[in-house]
Amino acid sequence: MASEIKDFTLAESGEQKIEWVKRNCPLLHMLEEEFTASKPFADLKIALSVHLEAKTAYLCKVLAAGGASMYVTGSNPLSTQDDVAAALVKAGLEVHAWYGCTPEEYESHIDHVLEHRCNIIIDDGGDLIHALHTRFRDFIPDVIGGCEETTTGIIRLKAMDKAGALEFPMVLVNDADCKHLFDNRYGTGQSVWDGINRTTNLIVAGKQVVVAGYGWCGKGVAMRAKGLGAQVIVTEIDPVKAIEAVMDGFEVMPMNDAAQVGDFFITVTGCNKVISKNDFMVMKEGAILCNAGHFDVEVDVAGLKEIAVEKREMRKNIMGYKLLNGTWIHVLAEGRLVNLAAGDGHPAEIMDMSFAIQALSAKYLVENKGKLKEKLIAVPYEVDREVAAKKLSFLGKKIDVLSKEQDDYLHHSV
Repeated sequence: MASEIKDFTLAESGEQKIEWVKRNCPLLHMLEEEFTASKPFADLKIALSVHLEAKTAYLCKVLAAGGASMYVTGSNPLSTQDDVAAALVKAGLEVHAWYGCTPEEYESHIDHVLEHRCNIIIDDGGDLIHALHTRFRDFIPDVIGGCEETTTGIIRLKAMDKAGALEFPMVLVNDADCKHLFDNRYGTGQSVWDGINRTTNLIVAGKQVVVAGYGWCGKGVAMRAKGLGAQVIVTEIDPVKAIEAVMDGFEVMPMNDAAQVGDFFITVTGCNKVISKNDFMVMKEGAILCNAGHFDVEVDVAGLKEIAVEKREMRKNIMGYKLLNGTWIHVLAEGRLVNLAAGDGHPAEIMDMSFAIQALSAKYLVENKGKLKEKLIAVPYEVDREVAAKKLSFLGKKIDVLSKEQDDYLHHSV
């Protein structure tokens, strides 16, 4: 089937973006050269659903260099960059995606990618996997395995596995050290504030910032808010993470209490209705709400629409809602991923590590076809450490190496 994108004439702009990424992703560039020579994906088809911007596009080109036939779509209706999609099509890859697609179009794009009976699945959030296990079950025997990029997708995979419903091995890419320690913390921390700042053009210093969730992504968002001069409040359901937030210097309180004082709200939980109707009703005039979790359910936008008496677009990607008490509150990017729906996503150097893990995990699945007994597969330790060592060398840094005596001391009983 032919590609479905918005405008084929935008390719030159997309190529420029991808070339910039390539210049700043030495790990992926190294893998591109290795894969071009070794062709680990020869005669294989890869279906990929990841936020379709320049870093993802370069990952697609690296996998294609390894011999894969690539079938690509986005993982969020507002994160696809149409010029990048056009550049991939010009490079010979099949793409089904455009910015602002409807839910029906989004599902159709997923289906068109899966119709090719792909062998490797690279997913971000679990929509490809869900479709395979529901609408495309007859194609499951063709699947060697897959890789999941994000926390939300892993939550869905674990639920499927617990129910005995997962039919093939999935590598939990998000759980790799070289993914969540850097992508989730530093990548999300920076890109979320990039999206907020470019969208609102408002100062952060001196404001009250409420961060819902103190996992690795929440830690990054809170750390960057503090660096911008904000007073940070964390909301949590996990007492251990709440203590961690306190000891990191942040205030901790329930969401409804935080709702009364917050200026900016960022949800990073993977759960739904984290900010709900009761919270909206006590917010200050001009409060700004956004989401950095995968799905657009953390801020209850549907509930907000029900109680709003007026709705108005205040600025591109900012929708204002007037409540019965006269208060206006604002939602960025429709409550979708603010760093991608209102920005360019994580910095290239961060995604260099995450996507190197993706590429090497896909290679691992091919090399171990039919040998993996478990359905949930950790990224192999040696892959994680190889990516870290190579990244460190590209950063121009060196570390110590254990002597034989030290190694014996640590690893052998006397």
